[in-house]
Amino acid sequence: MSARVTVTFQDLLQCKADARGFSLQPRQPVGSLLAGRHASRLRGRGLSFEELRQYRQGDDIRQMDWKATARLRSPHIRVYSEERERPVLLLIDQRTPMFFGSQRAMKSVAAAELAAIGAWRSLASGDRVGGLIFNDTEIAEVRPHRSQTRVLNLLHQIVRLNQELAVPTASSASPPSSSAVTLNHVLENASRIARHDHLVILISDLDGADEETTRLVTRIAAHNDILVTAVYDPLGIRLTGAPGMLASHRGRTWELPDRASFPDDFQEAFGKVLKHWRSVFRSLQIPLMPLSTARPVAEQVRALFGNTA
Repeated sequence: MSARVTVTFQDLLQCKADARGFSLQPRQPVGSLLAGRHASRLRGRGLSFEELRQYRQGDDIRQMDWKATARLRSPHIRVYSEERERPVLLLIDQRTPMFFGSQRAMKSVAAAELAAIGAWRSLASGDRVGGLIFNDTEIAEVRPHRSQTRVLNLLHQIVRLNQELAVPTASSASPPSSSAVTLNHVLENASRIARHDHLVILISDLDGADEETTRLVTRIAAHNDILVTAVYDPLGIRLTGAPGMLASHRGRTWELPDRASFPDDFQEAFGKVLKHWRSVFRSLQIPLMPLSTARPVAEQVRALFGNTA
């Protein structure tokens, strides 16, 4: 079964029908990835100050303004109202390492589908939606806004960068230059946009993640909520060597060893990397969602985030 290579704008429009059966809101079903002991408790929409008024019987004592109480010599509380919108910022990886797939779709396609489903779901929930879509040379920015026009703009940018992966260029075969876009560049940009109370969703295979990635994610998570989606392909986990078989990555090429232990060694090495990042994100109370290219994206989202309308 060959993998789907690219997405079209129509494909991402149709994802709107799949944006159901799950929620990114704070209250989660018991079985949801976000309801676990190590999962982040999503802040949800922010609170805006409305008024300072006298305490009434039954008011929440935690809202007491002690300075105002002392100054006015009577109990006063601060009243807040829930904001109607919450910014959702999608970070969508369309770099060369994402252009790989062995079954249903390329990693880049699965990432695009997930981004579209998340954008449509967030808009339906009344949240502002934006994103940073990035490849090896460009970061396309769409600032969060609560409008279908902004979501359509986001989808257009995803499609543009996704389809560029299928067009061979001279730069795609050469090693990355010092100016190449990295995961850390994107996280730096995200930290400038998501100042506080955003939901930041990183959709990537985490290629190039390092200690600086941990520092940047920690900085963003201090005032926002983060979900990390690790996109993977089953063949990328179970790679088998054969005589003369070559593997390439970012302009470098290696001959795969054909020793009997190679598949197990490769899978063990992959497992260690995944275990490391799962441990890092768990310590930061950031949920890590695995996303396989071999299964429909919407099906995986509903399974991992519970089954709620």
